Amino acid sequence: MYKRGGVWWTNVRYGDKRIQKSLETGDKKLARAIEAKIKIELAEGKFFDKPVGQNKTFKDMMEKFMKEHTPKVSVNTQKSYLVSSKHLLSYFNDSKLTAITPKMISDYKILRYNEGVKSSTINRERVLLSKAFNLAMKEWEWIKDNPVCKVPKEKENKRDRWLSEDEEKRLLENSPQWLRDIIIFDLHTGLRQDELLSLQWGRVNLFNKTIIIQETKSGKPRTIPLLETALTILTEKAKVRNLKNDLVFLSNAMTKIDCHNLIRALHTAMGKAGIQDLHFHDLRHTFATRLAQRGYDIGKISMLLGHYNISMTQRYTHHNIESLRDGMQVLEKSGYNLATVEENKNVSNV
Repeated sequence: MYKRGGVWWTNVRYGDKRIQKSLETGDKKLARAIEAKIKIELAEGKFFDKPVGQNKTFKDMMEKFMKEHTPKVSVNTQKSYLVSSKHLLSYFNDSKLTAITPKMISDYKILRYNEGVKSSTINRERVLLSKAFNLAMKEWEWIKDNPVCKVPKEKENKRDRWLSEDEEKRLLENSPQWLRDIIIFDLHTGLRQDELLSLQWGRVNLFNKTIIIQETKSGKPRTIPLLETALTILTEKAKVRNLKNDLVFLSNAMTKIDCHNLIRALHTAMGKAGIQDLHFHDLRHTFATRLAQRGYDIGKISMLLGHYNISMTQRYTHHNIESLRDGMQVLEKSGYNLATVEENKNVSNV
């Protein structure tokens, strides 16, 4: 490996051929990584089979991804992508896609850790990175492999919080009416915060007792059946319906409720009720947990939550000791318990 004009070059032999190639970087450490990859490709016979995007940069990929893919996802996901992409671009930016290795991605993760970033944030950035590389590989045919696949996710401390019935009672008692309606409705539908605040009357069918959530995190609409509690709230809301914006849940100014105002109001109610460590998303968590505790099929819970697969739903489902005790009653009903064992012993000894 040698330097020419401030850029590192490699000079390697392949059979009876000598290959001279610019590594397109002035960073010696990065140049060695690229040279090592070239040697591996030569050994595997892949070097001369280059994809059409061999000159595409990371910046090219992210610009195309953000332009073509983000309109298909929810507003909140778009915001998340925008934040994550800024950090990724500041690191990879003009790097050639074909030069980005799993080690480079691991080094990026280490850098983010050193900046004090949480595992959950790093995992979100990894997800975005993987999605972009998958599109570049499968649809755009710019690259042959996704380097993110070889970089594991970080372990996260998952939240294990849902609302007890006593906490619900205290929270509702200390909430203003508009917040009380939102809390009750979410506990009976399991909507994400933005799904609830963006719900429009055009998606509500009071006759069929359903709502359709169109702008979802997964990009796929879902229909949620409504029971009497949720229907009662919608019936009352319909009396003050605003035809200008068609939103179901409105602020005092008859506009969309600001998410920051919602969280502030929730925290105020929590303080009055003596409740700690509760996020709005935990209401959705509570919805799923209560269904699971009552024996509702996890596949159906997954459909109601709009999850990609059941494994995503399992972390939302928990069982309290009484629900576990109820489930074990099947052992008593089977007729095989200590009492019947003792009776059988006595009979056999007669």
